[in-house]
Amino acid sequence: MNRRSSGGSEPQWEGASTGSPDAGASLAANIAAEVTAFAHEVGSCDPVTVVGAQAHWDVGGTPLAGTREVRAPAGVWEHEPSEMTVRCGAGTTVADLSAHLAQTGQMVPLDPADDAATVGGVLACGFSGHRRLRYGHVRDLVLQTRHVDASGKVVTAGGPTVKNVSGYDLARLLVGSLGTLGLLAEVILRTLPVPAASQWLTGDGDPFAAFDLLYRPSSILWNGSHAWILLEGDPADVAAEASKLEPAGFAPCDGPPPIPAVGRESMRPSDLRALAGTGGEWLAEVGIGLVHRHEAVQAAPVAPANALLMDQLKQRLDPDNRLNPGRRPW
Repeated sequence: MNRRSSGGSEPQWEGASTGSPDAGASLAANIAAEVTAFAHEVGSCDPVTVVGAQAHWDVGGTPLAGTREVRAPAGVWEHEPSEMTVRCGAGTTVADLSAHLAQTGQMVPLDPADDAATVGGVLACGFSGHRRLRYGHVRDLVLQTRHVDASGKVVTAGGPTVKNVSGYDLARLLVGSLGTLGLLAEVILRTLPVPAASQWLTGDGDPFAAFDLLYRPSSILWNGSHAWILLEGDPADVAAEASKLEPAGFAPCDGPPPIPAVGRESMRPSDLRALAGTGGEWLAEVGIGLVHRHEAVQAAPVAPANALLMDQLKQRLDPDNRLNPGRRPW
């Protein structure tokens, strides 16, 4: 793991000393009872996996037969609209989180294939959703995590505010790890204002030319023959951007087609053009390089040095391979 000058804090274990005799006890006292109960359920012995809505259950392989299933705590526990942060259980559904935040005109741009997906599941899969072009990778929304490690202890990583302290970026390391390094129990996420206006457009124009033409589109999806473009922001800005697209063959529509949720392939954004005429059912994110497919995708080989580093990290954090055995995120 790399050290950072900002953006993450030294991971803290329940009961660990942080510089004063009462620091560890104070940290433990701040842990929600639901998280403590979850840690007790996870325990420290047998193979275990967290089950949510199973919206992306096949990503990275499924747990080995006989792996015990547990569920992460759910609920929106704290929301600070002025600080633009929200704290919730990892088992909270994206639909419930979105509904809660909408009451104050805020959101967390999680866009899973199904809103019944849990927040922890989306983070564990590293699923950034179709608006990554505007809002960035989902890991950038994570401020703090509490997870249960292989020994059954609660580990706190990151910090509860946007301005964070230096240390290991363990909180973001958990994003995309498929629960193989720790089981997410609680997260603090950065919230954003709900856009005042939102408009999808579709047509058979060139999506790459549209990408160059627009200022910060939220999404450009392309299936080889048609493209779908999402514009968000101030109503006047959205209208002005949409007017640029009309001469290029795009018109307003209700939304994008269903996004395939089985296979994801990562390419260089500049290589997406080569997909034209290749056949099959796929949907590509222009400007990002992700290709969503209805069939499973063979994982690209990982550089040996990177694979060795991740294997060593797995050995250090889960030496007995009890966290989601059978899954491999790298």
